[in-house]
Amino acid sequence: MPELVTLDEIRLLLDTNSLIDEIEAGFVLYSDGKVNVPPVGFMHFDDPPGDVHIKYGSIQDDDYWVLKVASGFYQNPSLGLQSSDGVILVFSQRSGALELVLHDRCWLTDMRTAAAGAVAARHLAPRKIDNVGVIGTGVQARMQLEMLCSVVEAKSALIWGRNEAKVGKMIGELKLSAALLAAGMEVRAAESVEELADQSRLIVTATSAHEPVLRADQVRPGTHITAMGSDDDGKQELDVALLGKADRIVADSVSQCSKYGECVHAINAGVISLDDIAELGAVVSGSTDGRTSDDQITIADLTGVAVQDIQIAKMIARAL
Repeated sequence: MPELVTLDEIRLLLDTNSLIDEIEAGFVLYSDGKVNVPPVGFMHFDDPPGDVHIKYGSIQDDDYWVLKVASGFYQNPSLGLQSSDGVILVFSQRSGALELVLHDRCWLTDMRTAAAGAVAARHLAPRKIDNVGVIGTGVQARMQLEMLCSVVEAKSALIWGRNEAKVGKMIGELKLSAALLAAGMEVRAAESVEELADQSRLIVTATSAHEPVLRADQVRPGTHITAMGSDDDGKQELDVALLGKADRIVADSVSQCSKYGECVHAINAGVISLDDIAELGAVVSGSTDGRTSDDQITIADLTGVAVQDIQIAKMIARAL
């Protein structure tokens, strides 16, 4: 019988101190062609609105292969339920047997996604960052900022969202965050996206937007942008002209970002081509350039790759 691991147990087992490094190593394996990642499966629901993502894959000569189901149903909070849920299944590569059921309620997905943002910032952000700007007010927006405290030394952050009440709630939570308190980071609301972009050399977009929330004319030279939210068809956070303005565009998966994410909109508009996109794992390994000067505009388009789920699931398996 497979072992069922609950969310409470998973929270205790995950070594957050090594998470960023593990996710980083996974990106290198992926870009080196050592990971089998089939196309992502999607299901969409209209009433109530929701979506389900199915990601799965394996690393060559590894112990496990992994399948993850993660869902988001966005009216759930009005029912007293969390909007996201999910489970990760861990199978043996030797026998195919199901060994672990990680009932993480999407927490591991949130953690590995936040860690990916930290990897992107570590390799693409300018050396000096006084302020971090976060566009978005959901769980991932908060977790991105918390994880960034491990890789940047900024002492302040600006938050912008379309709902002022949600911005206030998020700032209240962040002011109590152990990660931000340890980093000595102050947080306040931005009055506009223009203010946030003008004052931030590192910007994270973590929304479910279907129209751009950040434009080319708002972004100054020397800025890095990590776009997290466009993980499905039709979503878009960045103006296509912004990708055309960027000096370097990096994707977690070039093949995925040619189908959804930010890059596909710019490709379809004829602003960029696939040849303009580097892969994050190749930047990490040094086989291709990332940022080469502090006055460049860089963009990371992160759609989420199954190797992240494999890496974080293996961390739990090793800790048991």
